[in-house]
Amino acid sequence: MPGPALPTAPVADPRPAALRTLLALAVVFVMLATTGWTAVHRPEGGTPLRAAALSAWSQARIGGRPVPPADAPARTVARFFDGLDGAQRARLADGYPLVVGNLDGAPAATRYRANRLGLEQAGLVEEARGRDVALAPADRVTATRRAHRFASLAEPGRQILAFDPTGGGLVAEVFGDLDRARRVSVVVPGVDTDAVTFERTQRRFTAPVGMAESLYEAQRAAAPDSRTAVIAWAGYSAPTGVGMDAATGRMALEGAVRLKSLATALPGDSTVALFCHSYGSVVCGVAAHELPRRVTDVVVAGSPGMRASNVAGLRTSARVWATRDEGDWIADVPHLEFGGLGHGADPVSAEFGARLLSSATARAHTGYFEPGTDSVDNFAKIGTGAFGSVVCATGDDACRDGISGAESDGRA
Repeated sequence: MPGPALPTAPVADPRPAALRTLLALAVVFVMLATTGWTAVHRPEGGTPLRAAALSAWSQARIGGRPVPPADAPARTVARFFDGLDGAQRARLADGYPLVVGNLDGAPAATRYRANRLGLEQAGLVEEARGRDVALAPADRVTATRRAHRFASLAEPGRQILAFDPTGGGLVAEVFGDLDRARRVSVVVPGVDTDAVTFERTQRRFTAPVGMAESLYEAQRAAAPDSRTAVIAWAGYSAPTGVGMDAATGRMALEGAVRLKSLATALPGDSTVALFCHSYGSVVCGVAAHELPRRVTDVVVAGSPGMRASNVAGLRTSARVWATRDEGDWIADVPHLEFGGLGHGADPVSAEFGARLLSSATARAHTGYFEPGTDSVDNFAKIGTGAFGSVVCATGDDACRDGISGAESDGRA
């Protein structure tokens, strides 16, 4: 007779873990949908002005020489413009503003000139669209808003480093003297950023212009004699609201290429610090391993993740700093990456290994650049090299470990 059946070891059911992961992803979408990442679809708008400009540029010559391709490396563009006199540079800026204004490696002053003209051209197109009764009312309203924004950006004294009206529009603006700066800070914003939302009258410091202005003023207050410049950089196509684009790294990949080009092409030998907010931190994380060594610091605020499991996984020589206000809803979004969805580990977790900054007086997800907050004060200290006075989130000096001196250009 067969003996009694022997007990068998229970086999772990893999389904609960998978279900937990899927549930976490569902929570991601629910959280994003209810906490500020939602937005209506952003219409394309405008006409293909830049496409026409690129076509004309491909045939252009000056002084008997062909111009470099619009996608040439910054060093190639820089060598070309170094060989031109002031009048020739002006001719190219005036004749091909929507190309020259976006050429990494071209002199900053030449790009500013080109972009003023490009903004005026694009503004006229949008004004006409705003009056075009053949368009849907919503499209006319959008065109009018774009025309107003372009007119604002084209005002005398503004230093627009990049402008492309295609789609939602790409813009970058400089505060300070970029050519003379020893230290340059770049503000990398998150979702729902385009040419129209590049600056805001209401909730000013939630938009790239307000963020950069606040950081620049804080730097001037912290180190009046320091030669610094700040760039508000909406130079990539950011996700619009909730959806697959915000939950994946697809748009961050394109943004990373553009961010690397910007950092590489900045004039002189200035060091660079990146201040990356929300989805902007995904862009910075993806770009990290290819950034030039002049990028000494990467600071993330309100980050959903950097698509890396820890600082070592970013493969960068830059110092990595992170901060999150205790009232920031992004803390409740699961930090995971599964099947391309999600952005990985939480940058403020101990396991990630970032230098943790205080943001005690910031408010919620969009308040990190508000004047007078601990966060923007810390950003200013990093941007000016005053590392010895940075306030750590832990209340001690842990985030300053390995950085020698209050003023340092070196990296830990």
